[in-house]
Amino acid sequence: MEIAYLRSLAKVGTMMLKSQLAMRRWHLNPVMLGEFVELQARRFPQRKVFIFENEGKPDEILTYYDLHRLSNRLGRELKRRGLKPGDRFSLLMRNHPEVIISFIAASRTGTVSVPIDPRSKGDMLEYTFSDSESKALIFADYLVDEVRPVLPRVPGLNQVMVLNSRDEGEKNTREFDPLEEILSSGPDEVEYPKVSEADPFEIIYTSGTTGMPKGVVQPNNSFFFRSGLGYFFGYRHDEVLYNGLSLTHGNAQAVTAFPALRMGIPAVFSRKFTKKRLWDITRKYGITSFSLLGGMASGIHNEPSRPDDADNPVRLVVSAGTPRTIFEDFERRFNVKILEWYGTVEGGFTYRPVGRGPAGSFGKARIPGLIDFKIVDKQDEECVPEVMGEIVSQMKIGPTKVEYHGKPEASEKKTRGGWLRSGDIGHYDRNGWLFFDHRKGGELRRHGDFVPTDFVEKVIGEVNEVSEVYLYGVPSSSGAPGESDLVAAVAPVEGMSIDPKKIFERCQKELPPNFVPGYIQVHPEIPKTPSERPKDHLLKTTFDPKAENTYTMENLK
Repeated sequence: MEIAYLRSLAKVGTMMLKSQLAMRRWHLNPVMLGEFVELQARRFPQRKVFIFENEGKPDEILTYYDLHRLSNRLGRELKRRGLKPGDRFSLLMRNHPEVIISFIAASRTGTVSVPIDPRSKGDMLEYTFSDSESKALIFADYLVDEVRPVLPRVPGLNQVMVLNSRDEGEKNTREFDPLEEILSSGPDEVEYPKVSEADPFEIIYTSGTTGMPKGVVQPNNSFFFRSGLGYFFGYRHDEVLYNGLSLTHGNAQAVTAFPALRMGIPAVFSRKFTKKRLWDITRKYGITSFSLLGGMASGIHNEPSRPDDADNPVRLVVSAGTPRTIFEDFERRFNVKILEWYGTVEGGFTYRPVGRGPAGSFGKARIPGLIDFKIVDKQDEECVPEVMGEIVSQMKIGPTKVEYHGKPEASEKKTRGGWLRSGDIGHYDRNGWLFFDHRKGGELRRHGDFVPTDFVEKVIGEVNEVSEVYLYGVPSSSGAPGESDLVAAVAPVEGMSIDPKKIFERCQKELPPNFVPGYIQVHPEIPKTPSERPKDHLLKTTFDPKAENTYTMENLK
């Protein structure tokens, strides 16, 4: 196992050395995103790196030269509007080429991009603009009805540019400056600012599954580390990557966009994740690897079986959180191999190479010379095998630290004792393999028994009409401390409708009584974060047992 880790480290080190030697010819720093793109534009100007597909509309293709030229034009405009190194600007759009262009423009100018979940609205949108102290905004026209009423409440945000995508028809955005005019002409060079590798170039907001999100400051050198993850994942130079996750989230950047840039391999992005078209997209573009998070795998697995499920070009699924209950069946049904990994936007990384260790593990507790993991109890004592505790990690090269924008106390608390506190609960098995169990505080207990949520979700997901399912808990009506009443939030397969009685009957047949949900809650789709995790906090705080979409066995009789 350690040999595989060391080989991956050696590959990363070799690539770093080659890049450094090449860039010295032009006095460029390989750690900085903008300077790296300039080097590649000089060496491989016409190499296609990114393809943005949009369901039947013409593809938008970016070469290294395109990325260099357009990011310089945007960078020039940011400087013209008065943004200086360290100033923030927000990005609000689905996956468009302009997201990547904006990241590179931030690196070229020393400004800081703040990508925001395009599903944000109202108070959450105002909070993110204000918390990040953004001075400018670049957004897509289909979000104008969300942006327009919020802007007057954020007085410091006074530079606004709009992408006229026409994805949803013509929109009235005349009061905003059109981004396409900015990118269509002008000088293709911007002078590099005097910033260091430790200075910020991006703020990524946490998913906000349990409360208000925090902005994690990413320094310039984080690009180089994240782009190197492709070598750990075993990406080949004939790979074609795919991701439907939002580029506002760290996964789409670290698993797909940045490795594609670093390795010079093409990456395909959709506007947003789609279960329905996933396998058709892989066939159309010859996708060999794509990324999944958590419940995405269950959603794909719950789709009705098709005779061509295994007829696809994908060899590798890079997954963070495929449920153990469906892991091996997913591999067999779709003829793929799953590489399971673990990491957070704040830091920490380990992985389970394909073909090693038990299905569902995300790796072992050490990547030699890079990082160590532990499972600890509430007293910070290391847990014995099969006992759950918090997953913590410690960097072995450089300090273990996190910077939440404007929140020094939360930053210090996150790395108490020199270990990064993930807030995730996991355990070791008898052979030292690590497993994720649930978010801290997310465990469910009923009548004294801990409820295995993935097992319950698998049983409900096998109902033909169910596309998505998420099991969560609300305070027990009995008032018993630490106990929960179980709620199964479900969403239907497109074109189908859900019969809650059918789900209850299946649960009663297949599950122990303590694991049968008390409520079935039907949604058109389950509300999710940018990382495709169900919004647990939102579901819990808005739960109403008397709502029209909420059913019990009693009210179905």
